Amino acid sequence: MSTTNSRPVISNVGHKYLRLHLTPDLGPIRLRKLLDYFKSVDRIMNATQAELTCVEGIGPKIAKSITQGPDAKQVGIEIERAERCGGRIYCVADDDYPASLLQIPDPPTCLYVKGAIEPADAVSVGVVGTRRCSRYGLEQAERFSELLAGAGFTIVSGLARGIDGAAHRGALAAGGRTIAVLGHGLGQVYPPEHQELASRIVQTGSGALMSELAVNIGPDPKNFPRRNRIVVGLSLGVIIVEAGKRSGALITARLANEYNREVFAVPGRIDDVERTVGTNGLIRDGKAKLITCLDDVLDELQEVGEIMRASTGLGAAKPAETSTPTPQKAPAGFRQSPSLKTNLSFEEQSALSAVMDGEEDIDSISIRTNLESSRLLAAMTTLQLRGLIKQVPGGRFIPRERSIA
Repeated sequence: MSTTNSRPVISNVGHKYLRLHLTPDLGPIRLRKLLDYFKSVDRIMNATQAELTCVEGIGPKIAKSITQGPDAKQVGIEIERAERCGGRIYCVADDDYPASLLQIPDPPTCLYVKGAIEPADAVSVGVVGTRRCSRYGLEQAERFSELLAGAGFTIVSGLARGIDGAAHRGALAAGGRTIAVLGHGLGQVYPPEHQELASRIVQTGSGALMSELAVNIGPDPKNFPRRNRIVVGLSLGVIIVEAGKRSGALITARLANEYNREVFAVPGRIDDVERTVGTNGLIRDGKAKLITCLDDVLDELQEVGEIMRASTGLGAAKPAETSTPTPQKAPAGFRQSPSLKTNLSFEEQSALSAVMDGEEDIDSISIRTNLESSRLLAAMTTLQLRGLIKQVPGGRFIPRERSIA
């Protein structure tokens, strides 16, 4: 998906979800239970307190909060705040809400985004670790992020001091993309010394700042663990670079395992227990794959890794193993195949046919294929990663073998 100036700050249905998002104590899990029960956001908002309490986890206090507000004026004020700081608000019902987040149990009801989000961001890797890192940790976080960004992956991290900041800088150094998931609202940047880094991400069109918290909410320790699930949800896998015994990065690793994402760990010095006991423990316990180079990550990502190798010229794919391959973890639309042009899904075949027939802009392709926006964007991303089409200036899509007009 792409954020443009023509897109409104929030969609029409987004107003309704934002009201629920701003309701005290009504988090994503409770909202999902309400939607499962009432089947629509309108029915939730029109329900009585007694009807609301029929839903598991909705007691009288929360039911009262839902029926009494926030009102339209409060919702309008929040939208104005988002607009003033250059943000957009996406809700779970929007076609351009990140599809990968819908795969986790508790996707944010609303996401505040400042900057650009592109279809290629569907192929992301999270890079996280301790704030109190060593020079070695900084170097490895920046190194892996630069290599991955250079290979076409978007780097996702939390803009915190230490490893997170190095991850974002590495992605930018490669001329790649990066998404910073904040533990506070878009109204400020924390830590303050990362103001320039945040500005580079947004102003150069290299990525986005993202948060599920209301614009004016400031940094609070209890909010930082919550944002870890967003980092994981956006990513195919996460790399842990230096983590102590109680590091928040270990929460990220646990969530990645629970969400069926890959978990990688950079081995640390055995005599630096404070910074590496967590990462080395993940490797020892079989909860993370030890990595020392880019190929280690690409190998574990299987077909996604091979597609990125092929599309960026990182070298020929490795010979296939004679044993039966293990199931891969990859975005919807990826399939094991000896050829990048075989086993395409119906959506991918439809989109590819449209492009091959000369349809170049996304609107024309959408009309030709009659596909929902979310499915079309996923198909277009997959086709780009398979090397079958490419995006050229002007937002046009052409077959990979055709020269740019």
